[in-house]
Amino acid sequence: MTTTETSRTFREKIQHIVLHPAFQPTIIAIIMLNGLVIVAESYQPGNDLLLLLDTIIVWIFVVELVLKITGLGVKSYFSEGWNIFDFSIVALSLIFYNTPLVSVLRLIRVLRLIRMIPAIPALRKIIDSLMRSVPALTGILGLTTLIFSIYAIIGTTFFRGVLPAEFFGSFHNSLFTLLQVVTFESWASQVARPIIAEIPWAWFYFVSFIIIGALVILNLVVAVILDYLGHDEEEVQRRHMERMYEENEALRKDVQEIKELLIAQQKEKK
Repeated sequence: MTTTETSRTFREKIQHIVLHPAFQPTIIAIIMLNGLVIVAESYQPGNDLLLLLDTIIVWIFVVELVLKITGLGVKSYFSEGWNIFDFSIVALSLIFYNTPLVSVLRLIRVLRLIRMIPAIPALRKIIDSLMRSVPALTGILGLTTLIFSIYAIIGTTFFRGVLPAEFFGSFHNSLFTLLQVVTFESWASQVARPIIAEIPWAWFYFVSFIIIGALVILNLVVAVILDYLGHDEEEVQRRHMERMYEENEALRKDVQEIKELLIAQQKEKK
């Protein structure tokens, strides 16, 4: 057996391990264990057992990375964005493993948990849909900025002297107050009712802003994201139909060839 054939056989064995049905669930379990270790470290910082487990987990991730690159090939592995993300997280874990910057090290440990997203297809599908919906959401963001700006100017103009300055004392304070209102955080007792007590028509200001800002815009965002999630299903169905059509065409050609062959044989017998 030549060196090339030996290398190909070795790569096929590694690829078989990487594509084994139990491989990915094992990695997911290790990522979850990593999360438990991080949580435990928040209660017992500097614990030797937890540090040992963290070290073992890091090197398991390194072995996983090497196996995937070897089994799938460098070009095939780095052709997928999620694999590049995984590689970056593992590389940063190694680079900053012994760093004196404790905050950076903790941040890298937390980022390892994000590897759960590419590991689980359902989560990866949601994030991919969110990324594809960004251009459409940009328009909604522009509309949101316009609405917030209009209401912030109105609030600054009419309500500046009613509440303390941190609410409607300036444009940026008004924007922050409107964010509090749209998230329903103590907006009625702390913001709306004191103003309505002084300015009766202010109820229309707050009611209209909540309807437009919290209900309409939020529903628009949800509708856009659901639309892109539906596109994935439509794309899968379209590919499935195309594959069925190609298979039917191939089958039709085979039947036609068999039919022509039978006709030719019958003519020869005559």
